[in-house]
Amino acid sequence: MTDKLNLSEEEWRQRLSPEQYHILREAGTERAFTGRYEQNKADGMYFCAGCGTPLFSSDTKYNSGSGWPSYYEPVEAEAVEEHSDGSHGMVRTEVRCAKCEGHLGHVFPDGPAPTGLRYCINSASLDFKPKDE
Repeated sequence: MTDKLNLSEEEWRQRLSPEQYHILREAGTERAFTGRYEQNKADGMYFCAGCGTPLFSSDTKYNSGSGWPSYYEPVEAEAVEEHSDGSHGMVRTEVRCAKCEGHLGHVFPDGPAPTGLRYCINSASLDFKPKDE
């Protein structure tokens, strides 16, 4: 992975929308079934909305029924970092962008083959670029 992107909180606020800031920098979440990419079926690549790092390919996206875009693996293992998250009275595995450390969502062990993983990711933490662009 390339060097970390370290910006001041003011720089992050200028770079991101209020919703993106809340999710990426404050580990917030969007309501289920409200994200712009939850139903996206186009071919392409999903990038970190904070720093532009490629994170997930549409080839690994599937409909988990959870209400958030779901993928069974990142485009590269080094693109994301996983951390223990004990918030909200439960233990989960948080997923962050490895470059800017922005909160993306969580990963669960109930996904499809070949990995058995479900990366449950907030739409607001992503930018999508269609394959033909």
